[in-house]
Amino acid sequence: MRRLLLLLLLSCTAAQAAPVRVFIAGDSTAAEYGPERAPQAGWGQALQSYLDPARFEVHNHAKGGRSTRSFIDEGRLDAIAAELRRGDVLLVQFGHNDAKFEDASRYTDPDSDYPRLLMRYVQVARERGATPVLITPVARLLYDFGSLLDTHGRYTQSMKALAAREQIALIDLNDRSTRWIRALGEQGARPYFLFVPEQGKADGTHFSVAGANAVACLVLREAVPLLADLKPALRRDIDCDVMTPAQGGEAPRGSQVVHEDAVKRTQPGPHGGAGPTTAYPFFADVADLPFVLRKRVLHKGAGIGLHPQHKDEIYYIVSGQGSYVLDGRQHDVRAGHALLTRTGSTHALQQVGDEDLVVLLAYPRD
Repeated sequence: MRRLLLLLLLSCTAAQAAPVRVFIAGDSTAAEYGPERAPQAGWGQALQSYLDPARFEVHNHAKGGRSTRSFIDEGRLDAIAAELRRGDVLLVQFGHNDAKFEDASRYTDPDSDYPRLLMRYVQVARERGATPVLITPVARLLYDFGSLLDTHGRYTQSMKALAAREQIALIDLNDRSTRWIRALGEQGARPYFLFVPEQGKADGTHFSVAGANAVACLVLREAVPLLADLKPALRRDIDCDVMTPAQGGEAPRGSQVVHEDAVKRTQPGPHGGAGPTTAYPFFADVADLPFVLRKRVLHKGAGIGLHPQHKDEIYYIVSGQGSYVLDGRQHDVRAGHALLTRTGSTHALQQVGDEDLVVLLAYPRD
């Protein structure tokens, strides 16, 4: 009897320790690609990098060119069904190939076949005690006369209607990825898609590694409220959503891009230091910016003189070598050193050697 109880206890402990398995049924936008296909990657390929494998384990069954219909006809859903167990998750994302009306083996009518076939995936998961999550098809990078086109409209609406009717968890990736692309802009979004001119690759459907990571982030951001225990399993941040002011986001406040040549000025060494130096006071004219960022180049023999510090300040050595004195103690510094000076300390920095000493400085404005 004791042995039986021990076996039962060990079995329960093992079951509790087993990670939640996340299965992906989808098309090329979620599929995995080997190094020979680089830089192409699917968002499902990047999903595991966000998750602690001891808690969540990704099983990516997505395959390029498949629709809800062909994935089932090829036995791929049966393969997932054979592995699914209670507590697992099944992510289902199709739509790109369902719209290919010229191919009867893949085409599904968005108002009849598509929701009916999606329901097959849902039933397979529910029958095995797994959680199905429907994911609307990810947006394409396809602009026409300056406007991003919605190429999945009827399929997106059909999936959303099914999810509402049958109370199925839903991630509206079409909406999230559309907002993401619009925020990047047509040219800014290109590095995230498969635009590699030297390889003759140029399409707005498939992702680069950067795009796959970004879309995986969007998926997980929306999955956190749907899946218990997902948030503690995250190994990377998922602060990747794009909200406009109308959707509750913060309005931009004069963000800008400048080149250092626009602010460059020659100055003697500050705080009684030797010269010459070249200063780059970035964004000095932005009145409500709460911090100061400067770059200073200490040319040969130049320095920042010894002075008391009235606010916390950080120096970062970009290149060159210097002699740094902090509260009476000397330090040899070079590229890669970060120097924190707290309020009440005294410090000085002197260039040494033949190479300019280049320093980034940051401190509170007030």
